[in-house]
Amino acid sequence: MAVTVKSLDHLVLTVADVARTCSFYRQLGMTPVEFAPNRWALTFGRQKINLQQEGLYLDPNAKHATFGSADLCLLVEQRIEEVEATLESLGIPVIQGPVKRIGSVGPLDSVYIYDPDENLIELSWCPA
Repeated sequence: MAVTVKSLDHLVLTVADVARTCSFYRQLGMTPVEFAPNRWALTFGRQKINLQQEGLYLDPNAKHATFGSADLCLLVEQRIEEVEATLESLGIPVIQGPVKRIGSVGPLDSVYIYDPDENLIELSWCPA
C-alpha cells in the first residue's frame, strides 16, 4: 500500500520579523491572518504560508529552521510585464527576469525577487 499525496495545504517560513514579513507579502496581494495567539499566516487563494518567528519554535519544527533559506515559486494572475511594473512602483528590485521557466503547470514567465529575509521568491505567470 502506498501513500498518495494530492496537494499542498501549507508551508512554513521561518522569519526574523513577522510584522515586516506580513507587510511585504501584503504588497503581493496576500492577507495576513492570526490563526492562533501570536501565530500568523499569509493566505492567498486556497493556500497559506505559516510564519514561524526565528527563535520561538514550536514542536515539531524543522531541525535546521532559519530565515533566508526558502526558494518559492508563486503563480500570479497578471502578465509578467505588469508584475515588473508593480514591483518597480513598490520599490522591490527584480534580481533576475523576466525569464522562461517550466513549472508544474507548464511554461512560465518569471521574475525573481528577495523578500525581507532574503528568501528567493519567483513570481510566475502561466501563459497557457
